[in-house]
Amino acid sequence: VYVPIQLHLMALPGVRFDDVKYVTSHPIAIRQCVDFIDEYPHLKIVESNDTAACAKRIRDEQLTDTVAIANTLAAQLYGLDVLERRIESNKLNFTRFLILTTHENNKKKGPANKASLCFQVNNEVGALAKVLNIFCHENVNMSKIQSMPVLGKRNEYNFYVDIEWEEAKQYDNAIRQILKYTHNFNILGEYQRYIEDDAPKPQVKPDSTKRYITVKKIE
Repeated sequence: VYVPIQLHLMALPGVRFDDVKYVTSHPIAIRQCVDFIDEYPHLKIVESNDTAACAKRIRDEQLTDTVAIANTLAAQLYGLDVLERRIESNKLNFTRFLILTTHENNKKKGPANKASLCFQVNNEVGALAKVLNIFCHENVNMSKIQSMPVLGKRNEYNFYVDIEWEEAKQYDNAIRQILKYTHNFNILGEYQRYIEDDAPKPQVKPDSTKRYITVKKIE
């Protein structure tokens, strides 16, 4: 499931942006709004571990000099006014969520053509290359790869990989072969590949780009 990232600037009711000194949010949300924040260098950034928690803190402590970056639900939940909508730099950015189930009572569009894998390889020359070459030989597309250190073990990594295929036998052949060169191998899930045309389109109203604040940029 792909959910569009939509971030807004919010504050206590009646707060004027001219009086704001601090902007608070999760570090990732702040980075996603860097273009907007760069327009107002006088604002001091305060990082937090949760976007909604920032909105709650403004409400609980009645902070009149602070704005939060969060979604509309946080603004509604904590009674904040949205000063500026859609301040994220990339308007087509999405967060991907996986729906996990232990039963078959789910709607499937068709056979799986994508999988998420996790595995480790030996710490030696060409170990990972052997796995990648198998994907190539079996015409399996690797759409993502990410490495994470194995806790407590030096120079060892878990590799998280997303792969896609057109025919099931390509996937089956690849899995059988890479088992020879990996350990702690797990299939995290098999599912239908995301198709661009099926993506949720951001709902942009005609007036959604208007500027709600009129602070001049401070050089």
